[in-house]
Amino acid sequence: MTQNILKFSGILALLMLVVFAIHLSVLLFIDLPLFDNRIISAYIVNFVLAIIIYLAMLLLKHKYQSQLGFIFMFGSFLKFIVFFIVFYPFYKADNTITKMEFAAFFVPYVVCLIIETTSLSKWLNKLG
Repeated sequence: MTQNILKFSGILALLMLVVFAIHLSVLLFIDLPLFDNRIISAYIVNFVLAIIIYLAMLLLKHKYQSQLGFIFMFGSFLKFIVFFIVFYPFYKADNTITKMEFAAFFVPYVVCLIIETTSLSKWLNKLG
């Protein structure tokens, strides 16, 4: 199990760094501030939550095998709760959420979701 979480964390960290660099490059190219909209926090929070969800799924995969889909959905729900508690008040402070604010949170969210889903589906297929 330790090997699984280390491999997942390494792949996730590498891909998140690449996406973060691309994200910053796009912001630089279109001449927008690089570190506005809590972009660093958004990447870190999504990274940490993805690891926590993956670890929870690994720990619960044998005991709750038939409920793993619900556990995964709960993890996504947890991410949205964190978004609405930590990021939403900041983004909504001026009564509007800009495209850059939206992208700052949802780019890392989608990247983590894709990596989580891909990784989890691989080992769930092995369980079957």
